[in-house]
Amino acid sequence: MDIFIARQPIFNKKLDIYAYELLFRDGIDNLFPDIDGDLATSRVLSQTFFNTGIERITGGKKAFINFGREPLIRGIPLMFPSSLTSIEVLESVEPDESLIESCHQLKQKGFSIVLDDFVYHKSLDGLIKEADLIKIDFQKSSRDTIKANIEQLSSFDVKLIAEKVETIEEFDEALEMGFSYFQGYFFCKPQVLREKDVPAIKSNLLDIIAELNNRDFCINTLKNLVERDVGVSYKLLRHLNSPYYRRLCEITSVRHAIVLLGEKSIRQFLSVIIMSGLSSDKPDELTRSSIIRAKFCEQLGNTGGIRPDPSELFTLGLFSLIDAILDNHMGKILKTLPLNDRIKHALLDQDGDLRDYIQLAISYERGSWIDVIKSASSLNINPDKIAEIYIEALSWADSFDMSSCA
Repeated sequence: MDIFIARQPIFNKKLDIYAYELLFRDGIDNLFPDIDGDLATSRVLSQTFFNTGIERITGGKKAFINFGREPLIRGIPLMFPSSLTSIEVLESVEPDESLIESCHQLKQKGFSIVLDDFVYHKSLDGLIKEADLIKIDFQKSSRDTIKANIEQLSSFDVKLIAEKVETIEEFDEALEMGFSYFQGYFFCKPQVLREKDVPAIKSNLLDIIAELNNRDFCINTLKNLVERDVGVSYKLLRHLNSPYYRRLCEITSVRHAIVLLGEKSIRQFLSVIIMSGLSSDKPDELTRSSIIRAKFCEQLGNTGGIRPDPSELFTLGLFSLIDAILDNHMGKILKTLPLNDRIKHALLDQDGDLRDYIQLAISYERGSWIDVIKSASSLNINPDKIAEIYIEALSWADSFDMSSCA
């Protein structure tokens, strides 16, 4: 049985990745109707990790996984590596002696214990003593309630995670309140939305990406654009002269590199380098998310019955966060780029034959499974293939060292 599984980043104060929470669903029709929900959850989780590998899904970072009462009591988390697994105790779980003892035993085995969607009550004190981390929902709770919770928790040895942080302003607010970790899609939002020009150095990078994704791109035009940027030229030549390629002779020119890599590889490799350069002052996860979407959309196009141009879909995914990367309006940015109307319409959420691809990608990464199924149906894509495509996109994106690309 195939399942849906996605990951949502959790950041530290420096906006480096601390962990990923795993969002999952057992299938398109919410299977296991005759089996207890906790048992179904355990089966889905164990199949996922034993078949796919937790490290492949999280890129070696910790995985936060939700567990209900029965899996915790029965020690189901022991099936997973404690060094990579943080156990999220759902807020609906009754904190009785059996549960607290189970959490204590799991903590003794090296697992981190996380209390999810937390609102303080004295009856939770025994469970809080076993916890390492506590999540507080930034959307569900008022600021006064959050501050009161923080005050109540000040006597416990726990760190706080602000979850559902949706804007940069909320991130700054949570940081000031004393939270240590932050979860949500704030990093995908522009910091300042105002009419401002794209800096010249970034404008040249956008020109290179635009030429790369021109269906009939010209090698000479691309060569001239790349040679204008010393940083891009250096990274391209360094990459091709690395031991990974084991070349018999050194590659000394940009044109030689472009010809050697071939059309598809040069498009994708330079796109990754340049997008990293554009977002050099942003969290690495923003670039990584763009790359995941690019590869995900490209591979979705190879799966369904419609079969659009894969390079268009790669470009679509890659540019889907360009407003956050450049802190500008999507409409204004697109006016400066010679992308075709199909891509522009999809990025502006207008009608078009590509819109469902990017909507499917966004819905998937957010765990909006009903919307995923709806988009998959309209694109004639078998839902059973989507999780595999997504995990392949994760692996492809995680193979890039963002710090060296930037």
